[in-house]
Amino acid sequence: MSNDTQNIIRHWREAVPNDRLAHLIRDASRAFHRALQVRLAQHGVPFGHWTFLRILWESDGLTQKELSERAGVMEPTTFTAMKAMESLGYIVRKQLPTNKKNMYVYLSDEGRALKKLLVPLAEETNSVSIEGIAPEDIKTTRTVLLAMIENLARDELLQTTPTARRKSGAAAGRKLSGKAAGKDKADKSDKPAAGNKKAAA
Repeated sequence: MSNDTQNIIRHWREAVPNDRLAHLIRDASRAFHRALQVRLAQHGVPFGHWTFLRILWESDGLTQKELSERAGVMEPTTFTAMKAMESLGYIVRKQLPTNKKNMYVYLSDEGRALKKLLVPLAEETNSVSIEGIAPEDIKTTRTVLLAMIENLARDELLQTTPTARRKSGAAAGRKLSGKAAGKDKADKSDKPAAGNKKAAA
């Protein structure tokens, strides 16, 4: 176990056990990537190429723009990766007679053959990650992560859609106005009436 990994584990178990979930998920994701990266490197395949290969195994013949969107990276990153993968013989890029504007990416025979070699490495990484964890805990973790993804997807829509943002702001405004009105009403009820003040005097 590397010093970096030991420090991360110490951080979560001893130093800041209640740190934000986002940080914990980030560290878990990095650990997944490193574990798979080591395995891929033994076969001379960079982790960045794995991402695109996995997409093409499922949907061959995509444009570079579509690949970028599915991989969640910028187009220049995809372009650089495609050049490298083409030089390695994993893919071929070509234009279609009906569409000269876009460049389409297709797996070569060698690129397709890599699936049988590399997918077991990813499966092994997943198996290693859940060693010693009860099946019901794994099921709960999956359920929780999916719920978090859905919550954040809704929030993204809310934050990026002007109409939804206005509705949210209006709802928040009504809520604050309601609280203010309630407080004002309570303040008034606490004040003695004028007649009572005289009587008290």
